[in-house]
Amino acid sequence: QVQLIESGGGLVQAGDSLRLSCAASGGTISNYAMAWFRQAPGKEREFVAAITWSGGSKSYLKAVKGRFTISRDDAKNTVYLQMNSLKPEDTAVYYCAFETRGTGSSWWGAYDYWGQGTQVTVSS
Repeated sequence: QVQLIESGGGLVQAGDSLRLSCAASGGTISNYAMAWFRQAPGKEREFVAAITWSGGSKSYLKAVKGRFTISRDDAKNTVYLQMNSLKPEDTAVYYCAFETRGTGSSWWGAYDYWGQGTQVTVSS
């Protein structure tokens, strides 16, 4: 059973940066795709970014492209989300997810394991 633990969230001001981490245990992430989703109060869970098993393909929500970067360190069994130029509309709980098929889908239903989430709050 894979367990994912996110960290790095917090309260920041608009324009600041944060780096989220997602550490996996109980299994290796090296052959699988990883992704970040977010959910703001009263809204549906939203795809943010994904990276395939090889790291060769990355995809992003249009609203974060150019500001957020997803990366992975398979030796540390960890995936990251570097978030720059944060905006108040980025405020949400951020979840990492693990996809055994390795495609890096933007559909939440494709993911097999989820973390508990980390809160990111951006003040204006």
